Amino acid sequence: MATSVDPGTAVGGKAAAAPRVWTRRRREALAGYAFVAPDLLGLLVFVGLPMALAVGVSLFSVDGFGGYTYVGLDNFRQMADDAQLWQSVQVTLTYMVTFVPIGFVVSLGLALLVRDHFPGVGLVRTMFFLPHVISLVVVGVVWQFLLADKQGAVPALLRPMGLGDVSFLGNPALALGSLVVISVWFLMGYQMLILLGGLKDIPKEYEEAARVDGATSWQRFRFVIWPLLRPTSFFVLVNSTVGAVTGLQAFDLVYVLTKGGPANSTSSVVFYIYQQAFTFNNYGYAAALTTVVVGFLVVATGLMFGFTKGGRFDVG
Repeated sequence: MATSVDPGTAVGGKAAAAPRVWTRRRREALAGYAFVAPDLLGLLVFVGLPMALAVGVSLFSVDGFGGYTYVGLDNFRQMADDAQLWQSVQVTLTYMVTFVPIGFVVSLGLALLVRDHFPGVGLVRTMFFLPHVISLVVVGVVWQFLLADKQGAVPALLRPMGLGDVSFLGNPALALGSLVVISVWFLMGYQMLILLGGLKDIPKEYEEAARVDGATSWQRFRFVIWPLLRPTSFFVLVNSTVGAVTGLQAFDLVYVLTKGGPANSTSSVVFYIYQQAFTFNNYGYAAALTTVVVGFLVVATGLMFGFTKGGRFDVG
């Protein structure tokens, strides 16, 4: 009589190891991890490690010549009595609450303008996006030339209206507003493209159905486009909020155009941290400020994600 052999039994009675099967789901997961790995490595090396070092340095008094003295939480306690710091916080908050909504509204308007195809739409989109590909330092130098007191192109254009003597960068009441306008001009094309991608993902059938039902343009935007655009809008708002606090425009433009002046009216928190570190050699205090700012952004962003369910708002 022939005896059957258990396929899971090998020579010597030991069970043979089952061959590892690379399922499609496992291969896709591995490919996903491979794509994410370089970005994750970059975040750990260029963001995570510097932040860990900043937290460590914030506990010391650093004299700029390699001398470290442990001071515990003294650098954090110093913030409460730093009047210039709180002025910089006020400047940053004012800049944020003006730049973020104005930039979003302008970018959304441009995205709606160039959403549909018309002759030359590609050129129009390129023109709106073009400022974003220019270095912010170059942008600052160009606008400094345009806004130069009495000699710039903008005062020359306003001279017939009696505004030729207005100092846009030398007047504390106008300097921060000028930075907001330049920031919106610089970033509107980038945000426009992101919002344009969100608009393109909205099926045309929804708008056509609303149009057939007699909905006006405003009603179609309010009840069809806007609810479906919320996740993209949330990303743009979070991105611009973080950028308004710690982005390049919060430092580069300030450094090139005003150096924080006049009368510290444009001194953002990021610029103040730069001053503490590289002007006054107060690296420990600068590290403490950086730690607090990043912690605030992490908490604020987490709350925004939690309350809005990642931009989905009413999705359970």
